[in-house]
Amino acid sequence: MQLRYAFRVYPSAGQRASLARSFGCARVVFNDALRVREDARAAGLPFVTSAELSKRLTASKKTPGRAWLGEVSSVILQQSLRDLDTAYRNFFDGIRGKRPKAGPPRFKSRRDSRQAIRFTANAGWRITDGGKLRLPKIGDVRVKWSRALPSVPSTVTVVQDAAGRYFASFVVETDPAADRERMPAADATVGIDLGLAHFAVLSDGTKIDSPKFLRRAEKKLKKAQRVLSRKVKGSKNRDKARVRVARAHARVADARREFHHRLSTRLIRENQAVAVEDLAVKGLARTRLAKSVHDAGWSAFVTMLEYKAVRYGRAFHRTGRFEPTSQVCSDCGVKDGPKPLGVREWTCGACGAVLDRDVNAAVNVAKAAGLAVSACGAQVRPVFVPAQRGEAGTHPKPYRATVRQTGITRL
Repeated sequence: MQLRYAFRVYPSAGQRASLARSFGCARVVFNDALRVREDARAAGLPFVTSAELSKRLTASKKTPGRAWLGEVSSVILQQSLRDLDTAYRNFFDGIRGKRPKAGPPRFKSRRDSRQAIRFTANAGWRITDGGKLRLPKIGDVRVKWSRALPSVPSTVTVVQDAAGRYFASFVVETDPAADRERMPAADATVGIDLGLAHFAVLSDGTKIDSPKFLRRAEKKLKKAQRVLSRKVKGSKNRDKARVRVARAHARVADARREFHHRLSTRLIRENQAVAVEDLAVKGLARTRLAKSVHDAGWSAFVTMLEYKAVRYGRAFHRTGRFEPTSQVCSDCGVKDGPKPLGVREWTCGACGAVLDRDVNAAVNVAKAAGLAVSACGAQVRPVFVPAQRGEAGTHPKPYRATVRQTGITRL
C-alpha cells in the first residue's frame, strides 16, 4: 500500500527564490493549459488531449514570452499538466456519480494558501549521504528527519503552506505484512461514539475529553486577526500580519492532527476491530454548533482510523447514521424513542437499567457493526422501577400518549 510521509524542510534564501520560481512556472503552465481547454469548450471544439497540451508546452518554451519556463525542471511542468488531468477526471467522475461531487478546475493564483511542485523518479532528485534533499535546479535542501522512511520513495512533493513553511512529502510503498508483524493481534473490540462534550466515548466506558484546540486559542487568534484588519492593504506590514495569523492557525491544526494520530494509533493497537458511527458532518456544520464541529475534526480522525486499520490488519466498521444508538437500551434492546441532548443519563422503562447516554450509544455502535461487545461496559445499574401511571392497568380504549404526557420534549 502507498503511504505519504511529510517532513519539514529549511531552504536557504537562494533556494527559497528558486522554489518560488518553480511554483510560479508550474502555476503558469496549469493556467495556460486550463485556458486552452476552456477556450476550446467555449468554441465548441473537441476536448484538448494531454498529448496536445504537452506539445504546446514544448513549443511555448521556445518563444520569447515563455522562455523563462526553461529555468526550472521540465518534470514539474509536466506534472502540472497531470494535475490538471486529475482535476478534470475528478470533476467528470463526480458528475457520473463515481465519487463525491467536485467543482470544475479553477485557475491558480500566487495568493493561494498552498503552493506545490512534484518531482517524479525521472527528475533525478535524491537523498544525499548527508541527509539532504537534492532537487534539480534548486540544490541540496536541509530536511528535518523525524523518522526513517520504510522504503525508497517514488515521488516527492515540495509544499509551501500559508504560514510560509516548507514541507517535503514522499510517497512510499509499504508491505502490509511487515506492518502487521510489528503490531500483533489484539483480543478486544471497541465501539466509538464521537461527540462534543467528550471527543470520544468507548464501549468499555472510557471517556476521552475533547481538547478544543481552536476554542483555547481563540483569544490569540482574535487578537492577531484584529491586528491584520488594521493594516493597509498591499503593504509589507499586512503581509507580515497575515503570516502571523496563518502561523497561529497552523499551530492549532498541527496540535489537532497530533491528537488524532496518537488516539487513532492507540485504538488500533489495543483493539482488533473498531466500529464508529457514520456522522453527517456537513449537516452538523450548518448548525449553531458549526465551530465546535470543525474544531473536533471527526472526519479526519475517522479517516485515520480507517487507513490504519487496513495497514495493520484490523477490522473497521461504519454503522449507519440513522441507527438509533441513543434510543435503544444496550441491556435489553428496547427502543423507547428520542431524547433531548440535555438528557445524559436515562432509565430504561423495560428493564430498569440506568444508562449513560454516550457509553450506551458506543455499545450500540459496536453491536450494530456485529462486534461482540458486552453491555456491561455501558455502566448499567439495575434498579427497582415502579410501574408508570399509564402502565398500572389496562384501558378499554388504548390512547396515543402525547409528547407532554410522555415527558419527552421535541428535538
